[in-house]
Amino acid sequence: MDEMWWTYFLVGMAAQLVDGALGMAFGVTATSLMLSFGTAPAVASALTHIAEVFTTGASGVSHYFNRNVDWSLVRRLAVPGVIGGIVGATILSHIDGKTIAPFVAGYLVIMGLVILVRALRGPPSGGADGRGMPVTGFAGGLLDAIGGGGWGPIVTSTLIGTGHVPRYVIGSVNLTEFFVTVATTTTFFVLLKLADLSAVIPLVLGGLVVAPFAGFLTRLIPARPMMMLVGALVLVLSGRTLLKTLGFL
Repeated sequence: MDEMWWTYFLVGMAAQLVDGALGMAFGVTATSLMLSFGTAPAVASALTHIAEVFTTGASGVSHYFNRNVDWSLVRRLAVPGVIGGIVGATILSHIDGKTIAPFVAGYLVIMGLVILVRALRGPPSGGADGRGMPVTGFAGGLLDAIGGGGWGPIVTSTLIGTGHVPRYVIGSVNLTEFFVTVATTTTFFVLLKLADLSAVIPLVLGGLVVAPFAGFLTRLIPARPMMMLVGALVLVLSGRTLLKTLGFL
């Protein structure tokens, strides 16, 4: 096992720890790393989603057993998310998804600010707004496939920002992501010829080491600090992407 193998392994561990506990960032982290090594965007997204089939499955099971799943959220997100993932993978297989990155990043900056404001006011006590959830699921699946990551930042941040309880949002979004990832990965396999899958193995192994603990961490962390962590993470990731796409980094 060479140094690069262990690098991917550690990236898989760190990415899944954040993704499982906060509901986002595995795809963003893994895809950004592969793009920095010169991997084509479509291939980087495909490899990331192959790894996520395993990590999201393990994370979803963990959240299920820790009672973090709201099945009404899963039902309303799964079908539009799967459709969005298929459409996004098809688009990325034919065009460069980087062209929409500034718009996605700008949206996430706004959502990060909304979450932080809500966190400062205290965790939501009820009255969550469920309108537009199919659109959120479709957009999350679409942009996740095109950008190699984004299901968590888009769906999790939107649902928390509209008043849903963070614990159940994170658990439900993680579980739903498994179905979206399977659909996206299958589409990539049909449309792309992937010859080298060696980077997937350490990503998967690193993620699987951490995934079983994700649901436990989410159950322990209080809602208000969790919202602040999610908001800060969204701002950091999306702010960096926005500055980079605008040529400031």
